[in-house]
Amino acid sequence: MPKSDDRPIGVFDSGVGGLSILIELKKLLPHENFVFLADQKYVPYGEKTKKELVNLCVNITDYFVKKYDIKMMVVACNTATCYSIKELRQKFKIPIVGTEPAVKPAAQNTRTGVIGIISTPATSKSKTIKRLITDFTHGTEVINIGCQNLENVVEEGDLSSSKVKALLDKYLSEIKNSKADRLVLGCTHYPFLRETIQKRVGGKVKLIDSGKAIAKHTKFLVIKNRFKNKQAGRGKTTYFTTGNAQRFSKVASKLLGAKVVAFQAKL
Repeated sequence: MPKSDDRPIGVFDSGVGGLSILIELKKLLPHENFVFLADQKYVPYGEKTKKELVNLCVNITDYFVKKYDIKMMVVACNTATCYSIKELRQKFKIPIVGTEPAVKPAAQNTRTGVIGIISTPATSKSKTIKRLITDFTHGTEVINIGCQNLENVVEEGDLSSSKVKALLDKYLSEIKNSKADRLVLGCTHYPFLRETIQKRVGGKVKLIDSGKAIAKHTKFLVIKNRFKNKQAGRGKTTYFTTGNAQRFSKVASKLLGAKVVAFQAKL
């Protein structure tokens, strides 16, 4: 019988958005240990250059590998994946799972032939989005919207203020006035705004994010690589931020509905 592998899985994002991916990972892999890092010193990633993003992501992965001996990595950020996944896979030997907007399932399941995508400004302009649209949306109309500042309000744990509603009204008006019946949440921060977004676009529009698909793929790689942690109890998650640990703990506790105590990471 293969032995148990209790090394953690690394998960990182520019901030708290990656927690939406972590929720799905913990559902499918309850016995695994996780190390989660929010790179809040440099949030938002959506406004960085490719070079800056590659440097940030390489530093984080290096930190995880050297300090925590992670067995694999989940890049729980669409922007970081779009601009740095290729370089990370070239540089590190561990399996690395990226996060891409769920354009393919949206295009496959639309009945009206119109889909919307909301993401950070950087993701909306990326080669990755262009490739996903080219490869998977033949004959489908795509409304691709980059949302400035939406990531930032979630960072503050602000999910229902007038500021959030005003931003959503601004970015979702085109979707609301179109025939779109699928809306891709192309930033890991946005699932935390799901209810408010749904109210804005109405019940006929189905919201799609990548969380469950990423968790399924991660589980597949855990099994394939014989990385399974066979402990009987639930795995442990350690939380870090490069920003203010107290502030992150407060916002993460609110988003996860459970007490989170985070530590400061010195990269």
